[in-house]
Amino acid sequence: MKVYIALLRGINVGGKKRLPMADLRTMLNDMGFLNVKTYIQSGNVVFQSHKDDTGGLEASITEHIKSSFGFEVPVLVKTKKEFENLVMGNPFTDAGAISRKQVYFVLLKNPPEKERSATFGRETYANEDFTITDFCVYLLCKAGYGKAKLNNNRIEGKLKVEATARNYGTMVKLLEMAS
Repeated sequence: MKVYIALLRGINVGGKKRLPMADLRTMLNDMGFLNVKTYIQSGNVVFQSHKDDTGGLEASITEHIKSSFGFEVPVLVKTKKEFENLVMGNPFTDAGAISRKQVYFVLLKNPPEKERSATFGRETYANEDFTITDFCVYLLCKAGYGKAKLNNNRIEGKLKVEATARNYGTMVKLLEMAS
């Protein structure tokens, strides 16, 4: 039995794609997942499964959301170990920046093309630092994520990879829930 963390993108934002967490937990339990837990209303889920294929889990959860709730939602699934590696790989460890909620993770569904990654990595943004890896763009948004030019949509556009963003606190909480 493996522990997984699923991140749903773009639900319960601005009244669009409403998906109550209780309904999501019920759906995932009905799919056969065990110990399903959610965190806040933005689509963060920890669960256990006998399945050993994150891509298959992503596709299955996406399809069940579409058939149950009537809309498509990008879903990213990581094993607990993969998630732990992402959190531990964060280069922005300043306690002040973390407490001010300036540290973000943009998790990538697939590795970006090397050339796109290299080109994007040379860009600069005022009050923003970033580091690109195969599965995450780590952000330090000195003026806050809400004012950042370098956001999830821009990163998806630059790297041509589906992505979803979470702050440092959410990442750590999900890892705690998975333990």
